[in-house]
Amino acid sequence: MTRAGDQRPESWHAALHRLQRDGLPHALATQVTSAGSTPREPGARMVITADAVFDTLGGGTFEYQVIEAARARLAGKDGRAEGGLSLEAFSLGGRSGQCCGGFVNVLIEVFPGSATTLAIFGAGHVGTELVRLAAPLPWRVHWHDSREGIFPDWAASQPRLACRHAPDPAAAVSALPEGAHTLVLTHDHAEDRELVDALLRRDDIASVGLIGSKSKWASFRSRLGNAGHGEATLARVRCPIGMAAGPDGNKKRGGDKTPYVIALATLAELLPLTASAERPDQRGLEPAVLRATFNRSPPGT
Repeated sequence: MTRAGDQRPESWHAALHRLQRDGLPHALATQVTSAGSTPREPGARMVITADAVFDTLGGGTFEYQVIEAARARLAGKDGRAEGGLSLEAFSLGGRSGQCCGGFVNVLIEVFPGSATTLAIFGAGHVGTELVRLAAPLPWRVHWHDSREGIFPDWAASQPRLACRHAPDPAAAVSALPEGAHTLVLTHDHAEDRELVDALLRRDDIASVGLIGSKSKWASFRSRLGNAGHGEATLARVRCPIGMAAGPDGNKKRGGDKTPYVIALATLAELLPLTASAERPDQRGLEPAVLRATFNRSPPGT
């Protein structure tokens, strides 16, 4: 596939690097065995996304079947767990209906993309430190601010980061993906309150954090309650954020209230909320599948 502005098609390894850097869903298909006449040799690879293909395994019906299998895995339509490996067998004279008559095994590795989306509302000092500190984490970050021209130049090159001018809080919240974790820390208390109100009206937001003091939250809590939010809904808000637990287990903020320290403590609070499910002891392909694959003779031998 040729990307806009490129002189040559993007190779599979360039696409793989870009997609993994940006945390986007994709699959890597690798031809691992072949027998008889086949379009490509073992080691040929291609990268597949929901709407694009990079490089080739030789074309024809066989390649289309590989693409369909990979996209079914990406969309979760084959009933298998998200991500992981699968081994597909192709008889080029049978399953694929090609005249080569060879036999190919293709390993499909599915990368579901970033499991966590963090939406930050506010590009002030704390918001900026949050974005910097989140850069090494495998999260997609949506950075919003209602002011124009507020985002720093370096943000354009940070992987997995999308900067969004968001003058309408309700519209910005409506556009968030399901399961997003959110932090509200804009330059304006009225905007903060409008954002929290919109976030609480969605029941598919993973978490809501609000910067400020206990007195700020008390004021917000009263107004949000009058706006129709019940106690269970209001309990979803963490405020203040950026508090560390002391020896007695109670959360408190130390003497250092610099943006960096507040951002660091805020991300530390988020980490347990974004933890992935524990992986099973055995991962990858079952040993029996591998034995059967490499002991299998191609049809007609």
